[in-house]
Amino acid sequence: MSGSSERADRVAVVTGATGGVGRGIALACAAEGWTVWIAARRAEEGAQVADEVDAAGGRGRFVHCDVGDAASVRQAIDRVVGDDGRLDAVVHNSTSGLSPVPVDPTAVPLAELGDHVAVSVSGLRHLAQATLPHLRATSGAMVVLTSEAGFEGKARLAPYAAVKAAQRGIVRALAREWGPVGVRVNCVAPLAATSAMERAFELDADMASRVLGRIPLGRLGDPEVDVGTVVRLLVSDETRFVTGATLMVDGGSCPIA
Repeated sequence: MSGSSERADRVAVVTGATGGVGRGIALACAAEGWTVWIAARRAEEGAQVADEVDAAGGRGRFVHCDVGDAASVRQAIDRVVGDDGRLDAVVHNSTSGLSPVPVDPTAVPLAELGDHVAVSVSGLRHLAQATLPHLRATSGAMVVLTSEAGFEGKARLAPYAAVKAAQRGIVRALAREWGPVGVRVNCVAPLAATSAMERAFELDADMASRVLGRIPLGRLGDPEVDVGTVVRLLVSDETRFVTGATLMVDGGSCPIA
């Protein structure tokens, strides 16, 4: 979409964008000259990505945000709107640090399950609550990063699969609720080369062959070029009639859509 007619004054918030897919999304938005707020807990890494956004042609900013904490989310969004006066796009990319850790689905400690829920589900609720008034003012859009695990489940990753399926249900409901006020909500289910994926491969010796063996395009996606540009499209005006959808950005891995 480089060189498109998209406004360069757009303001986007990307949660958990200190690396991986979130960083790729931030850089893809930067290529169109957007202001991109890196909303995350790790300040040093977040500031580094904000600098990369600047170098890529956008305006990078960092704001501390723990998506599992409603007050932290409100404060972060207040800071964004206070500084820039608007909010056009929100991307909920954060996931629990336990996401790639294999577990027995019948013996998941409640504390671990709670961490998944706090980040992926409660975090989505907090973001929706804090950002709706601002997205309504700009006819903006939200994208939630879900997973093919939410469609078909994943062996030894039951908590992750559960919250990703829940996100899709919430997004479909939000799309119906927010459509009448001009706000769109969609999901993207990526399969990309990230540090989290590398860790998952390390923790499960057979996972790499299972994952790569079912991708028709024969590789993992690039977080910026393959995933980030698709997310940017979904929060742009060029997809103004798309809402409530889940777009698979996984090289054809998951046949369920």
